[in-house]
Amino acid sequence: MSDRPAQTRPTHARTTEAGTRYAIVPVPGLSLHTVARRSGLHPDLIRRFVALGLVDAGSDASGRLVFDPTAPAALARVQRLRTGLCLNYASLGLVLDLLDRISLLEAALRRAGMRSDLPPWT
Repeated sequence: MSDRPAQTRPTHARTTEAGTRYAIVPVPGLSLHTVARRSGLHPDLIRRFVALGLVDAGSDASGRLVFDPTAPAALARVQRLRTGLCLNYASLGLVLDLLDRISLLEAALRRAGMRSDLPPWT
């Protein structure tokens, strides 16, 4: 649903040489109401976040939204950015993309054995 990489992947996954991840154990999806209950947000607000591309969701055979188990954490991140930085929903997508890109670059630096003297700011 979005160009952003997922924040976390299932722990029971195997990566192939091409970088594709396959779940060894099926990871069940969460329903909209389960995610709303766990995150404390109204389901309509979560639907809006999905429509804006701030949270990734799939759909089941009947067309209902299905979320990864990490969706409540992603929603909490969106809410922290919104309240902490007073951002509107449209600008949150850009900020999330930039934060994800920074995380990828920092991880690449760690893998390459190079470290910044500064602690990560995120």
